[in-house]
Amino acid sequence: MPLFGNTFSPKKTPPRKCASLSNLHLLDRSIREIELGLEYGTPTMNLAGQSLKFENGQWVAESGSFTGDRREMQRLRKRNQQLEEENNLLRLKVDILLDMLSETTAESHLMEKELEELKNHSRRRK
Repeated sequence: MPLFGNTFSPKKTPPRKCASLSNLHLLDRSIREIELGLEYGTPTMNLAGQSLKFENGQWVAESGSFTGDRREMQRLRKRNQQLEEENNLLRLKVDILLDMLSETTAESHLMEKELEELKNHSRRRK
């Protein structure tokens, strides 16, 4: 017998039980879906009273949910198009004004240069 004895002697672990006592894994797929509720359908959500569903990677309005708002959507699309056209016109005007400013600045610099040359030329004659 050892002097200090064998202080560490773990007990044997009991054998594991079956992972699942349910026989649902033995059932066929359609019965399992019914039993476990695996048939989710398409995801849906409700935003501001409008129902949307997820189909083919995009959120689509369910039919009938936009019946009263179709006119509003058409009005907003028309307004959006008008604003885009106005924005394009304003950008064009800004580009034209910048071109005019560049041209005027260039002409001003040329005139200042000519004036300096004339002043220098007149000083030399004196």
